Amino acid sequence: MEPAPKLTLNNGVRMDQIGFGTYKVPAPDTADVVTLALRAGYRHVDTAALYGNEEGVGKALRDFTAGSNVVRDEIFVTTKVWNTDQGYDSTLRAFDASMSRLDLDVLDLYLIHWPCPERGLFVDTYRAMEELYRSGRVRAIGVSNFQPNHLRQLMDATDVVPAVNQVELHPWLQQHELTNLHREHGIRTVAWSPLGRGAVLSDPVITSIAADLGVSPARVILRWHVEQGSIAIPKASSAERIKENLDVFSFELTPEQSSAIAGLDRNQRSGSHPDQVN
Repeated sequence: MEPAPKLTLNNGVRMDQIGFGTYKVPAPDTADVVTLALRAGYRHVDTAALYGNEEGVGKALRDFTAGSNVVRDEIFVTTKVWNTDQGYDSTLRAFDASMSRLDLDVLDLYLIHWPCPERGLFVDTYRAMEELYRSGRVRAIGVSNFQPNHLRQLMDATDVVPAVNQVELHPWLQQHELTNLHREHGIRTVAWSPLGRGAVLSDPVITSIAADLGVSPARVILRWHVEQGSIAIPKASSAERIKENLDVFSFELTPEQSSAIAGLDRNQRSGSHPDQVN
């Protein structure tokens, strides 16, 4: 299967529109599962210090590139600084630790995992990331789980506009105010939990569209993300599901189907609200 199309970030870096998420992939299984994804055609892998599986991601990258004609530069890797490592100096240390575990010289994208507004450190954290970006150690920097007020505060105090904001986004949580702000500033929206942790798969509107198109509910939802211009990072563990999640470029939603999905928004989260994470 061919890799997903690439979207251009606001600094010219290119990022695959469908990536492979590794949240809750157990560390002992990570190398094998990520290898399955790479063999299926994924060229974008998302991890984080919190996940405890950066080493497995790094091993999969080494083994896959050593045994194929795919070079490291063709695979986009994202990781994130955890809440307890926020702050200028501690972010630099956390980055070094992540790079050691990933066994990489240059990272493609580094994110602040949560804004943690009560800590009051995300601006200092981002300034450290700006230094990493200017020094060439990371190709792009951004944030995750930032709400509009967090983004505005960050952009007012720093120089580099975030390349992405990775947030919970799916048909039941469409976050229009936030995504409109992203478009205004050239920030790409990356959707974590793009399937609503599986809950949205059984929505009657989704299952009806899937039946009409002859595809799975997951493919319907991921196709909706693609047509919204978002980047999605679904997680799967079986080879069949991994391949299926990447196969969303051979069909399109009709305007009526897209409108029906747009009507599913209920501001319903499957994860925590960013203001409540510290």
